[in-house]
Amino acid sequence: MIQVCLNGARGAGDGAVVPLSPEALADSAAEAVASGATDIHVHPKTPCGQDSLSPRVLAPVLEAIRARVSVPVGVTTGAWAEPDPAVRLERVRSWTVLPDHASVNWHEEGAEELAAALMERGVGVEAGIWSGTDGAARFAASPLGPRVLRVLAEVTDTSARTAEATAQALLTDLGPAFGRPVLLHGEEGSAWPVLRLAGRLGLATRVGLEDTLTLPDGERARSNAQLVTEGLVQYARTS
Repeated sequence: MIQVCLNGARGAGDGAVVPLSPEALADSAAEAVASGATDIHVHPKTPCGQDSLSPRVLAPVLEAIRARVSVPVGVTTGAWAEPDPAVRLERVRSWTVLPDHASVNWHEEGAEELAAALMERGVGVEAGIWSGTDGAARFAASPLGPRVLRVLAEVTDTSARTAEATAQALLTDLGPAFGRPVLLHGEEGSAWPVLRLAGRLGLATRVGLEDTLTLPDGERARSNAQLVTEGLVQYARTS
């Protein structure tokens, strides 16, 4: 599986290539799926370009994307979108249109309660386990671990030189991960090395403008579709 991460926390300052509006996200999603992506991760944005968990922001994005593609669509629940854990929980409970899945960063305060609320609503949970945090240890002790959709092993080390070692250490920390599927990915300088490592290990991965704005040769990417196309090439070469 290769997931496309359409925009992440990026904004207008990252260039017009990054999709922000529901319409732009739907166009980008359709192009990425046509290029081979089989799953979508998106950060719904306010008109000002801020990540939001508001149902009034989430619903138009999901509806626009689903009008164009039939693959699963997931969203973020990152604390940067709503820092107060109690408010974040209420936002999720107030969603009028549900994503297929949502990522929950296990090192963030309130992660267990948020994951449980999503599961209660029938939303799949991607357990975000970041390198450099206690997320793996928390997840290993979680009674919800066996029920998550998959684990997102997120390499926050942005150095291409050390990314593979960091990724291997993170996977070791995760251990059996309750037997759940693991999606391994990096960001910025680690995006391509970690994607290739995922190929060698036979793990799912992701690529998109959230994780990197450039192709492996350093050229600026023109679209999420171009990143997916190149990601599949890189993955196949190492698998």
